Amino acid sequence: MDWGTLHAFLGGVNKHSTSIGKVWITVLFIFRVMILVVAAKEVWGDEQEDFVCNTLQPGCKNVCYDHFFPVSHIRLWALQLIFVSTPALLVAMHVAYHRQEAARRFRRGEKRNEFKDLEDIKRQKVRIEGALWWTYTSSIFFRIVFEAAFMYVFYFLYNGYHLPWVLKCGIDPCPNLVDCFISRPTEKTVFTIFMISASVICVLLNVAELCYLLLRVCFHKSRRAQRQRDHPNHALTERKQNEVNELISDSGPNAVPGFPS
Repeated sequence: MDWGTLHAFLGGVNKHSTSIGKVWITVLFIFRVMILVVAAKEVWGDEQEDFVCNTLQPGCKNVCYDHFFPVSHIRLWALQLIFVSTPALLVAMHVAYHRQEAARRFRRGEKRNEFKDLEDIKRQKVRIEGALWWTYTSSIFFRIVFEAAFMYVFYFLYNGYHLPWVLKCGIDPCPNLVDCFISRPTEKTVFTIFMISASVICVLLNVAELCYLLLRVCFHKSRRAQRQRDHPNHALTERKQNEVNELISDSGPNAVPGFPS
């Protein structure tokens, strides 16, 4: 898998993230992707080759290995990272749509005072508000769900996060209850606990970012309500001005307010 493409993709989304979101992406790549690429593959490289059972019965070793390791740790971690990173695609698509609309209105002459040229629109940081706020919070929610689901899958498939030294296997075609051994179980247990801990940290960061976004919205709403109570005439004038601006925007840049174009 080309992890560089994933890094470039999430790096583009990182420009529009909150400070907590930037920390999450850093943890994701340093403590999960890099560990998976650099170290974990070396640890699990001999996974099936060095799985030994104390019997020479044909097929017994393969059946026991498939029973205790239905999915490789490496492949499951890679699948987890793909699922966790996918919700960021929603944010990237929304930002691309926002920029496309801004460029279209710029060509029509509606945003000449806000941007210098089309390149300035591409460099602009999109604020997390309005419809983008819902997209961004939805992506965080799905990241939390995927992280929790994969941690449960790990626990369910491997009967916990600890790899035992000896595995008792009595599945047909094994002649009786035989002992099977995996290579370096302690080292693999350490890596498993480390990756699960990194997942927990990412979940906590996602929960913190979600709470931050919710609190920020509540704070802005309370300030807006307080401003309307303190200056009711100003709020009414601002509302009328917004209606005039929307009318101008719908009619065209050269239209006169109050007269259809």
